[in-house]
Amino acid sequence: MNFDFSDEVKQLQDQARRFLGEHSTPGQVREVLDGAMPFRRELWQGMAELGWQGAAIPEEFGGAGLGYEALCVLAEELGRSLAPVPFASSVYLASEVFLQCGSDAQRRQWLPQLAAGKLIGTLAWAEGAGNPDERGIKARVAGGRLTGGKWPVPDGGIADIAVVAARGETDGIVLALADLRGEGVQRTDLKTIDPTKQHARIEFNRAPVEVLGRAADGWATLRQVLDRAAVLVAFEQIGGAAACLAMATDFAKQRYAFGRPIGSFQAIKHKLADVYIATELARSNAYYGAWALSRGAAELPLAAAAARVSATEAFYLAAKENIQTHGGMGFTWAADCHLFYRRAKLLALTLGSASHWKNRLVTELEMRNAA
Repeated sequence: MNFDFSDEVKQLQDQARRFLGEHSTPGQVREVLDGAMPFRRELWQGMAELGWQGAAIPEEFGGAGLGYEALCVLAEELGRSLAPVPFASSVYLASEVFLQCGSDAQRRQWLPQLAAGKLIGTLAWAEGAGNPDERGIKARVAGGRLTGGKWPVPDGGIADIAVVAARGETDGIVLALADLRGEGVQRTDLKTIDPTKQHARIEFNRAPVEVLGRAADGWATLRQVLDRAAVLVAFEQIGGAAACLAMATDFAKQRYAFGRPIGSFQAIKHKLADVYIATELARSNAYYGAWALSRGAAELPLAAAAARVSATEAFYLAAKENIQTHGGMGFTWAADCHLFYRRAKLLALTLGSASHWKNRLVTELEMRNAA
């Protein structure tokens, strides 16, 4: 039995690594970090030309139809290069909502534009700090108009459209599509630990919206989309962790102390070994998630939670130990270590905190043991 990706998917991953190695260098990431631009538009357009935004979108809706395994390896390379583009918001979240609950007409209207990178989408579910919770949603849709605030919204300041979780007229949760360039929308950029991943607060004041899917299915669809996105974000975290391990290993081979490479000292070896083990464990769980995601398996909630928890812990450990291995210079702005530490901390809170996903994991295991 082969648990690895196919040769075609591996070839796509190699191509993605070469492309991002040229177009998403640390220097280019710093341009966004320093505030020179909200994201790298040239990179976004180049990715669109390669069909990445539409990797998991069927060809009938303007996508490449490559499937979720291809999207997983692209996510890993995006995480490895810290690509400063709104890929997760537009692809893992907004596009996925249309695929899961949009009508045929809605899919044909919006998915081709998202797949081509002509539109940037996002998903607005949070209303302040906290984890995904149906009781925390106060924004409301009435008479085709949306009122309420959402924050933090990933890439909310640069997105063109947003799928918003809100209460419907029957008090159930609905997913409503809002044009962020239209009337009744006010956006404010938020400061985060990683400015290369833009976040915003969005206030809706009777903004016109279109409800997606059946009103009664809104919260169930949102949970499903977050589970699916959790697998893809886990691959981004694994890519980041692998990059940190490579950085630390290379430095440990080149930096000398007391006449020998610091990598020859047992304390450094143990650090790097711990990072390697954590990253490979996370990779195993992420592969399980990729299988469940691509097959639409019933095990997806369990696989997503396992992947999310292990990848979050692995990326944080790798980012932290990368700084420690670099010693005093690792803490400086001139070194690139902090770029990964910033991303590790931010992704740890994306889609809900690590404790939230640990609780999901325990719940899913208890349910299966009780069955």
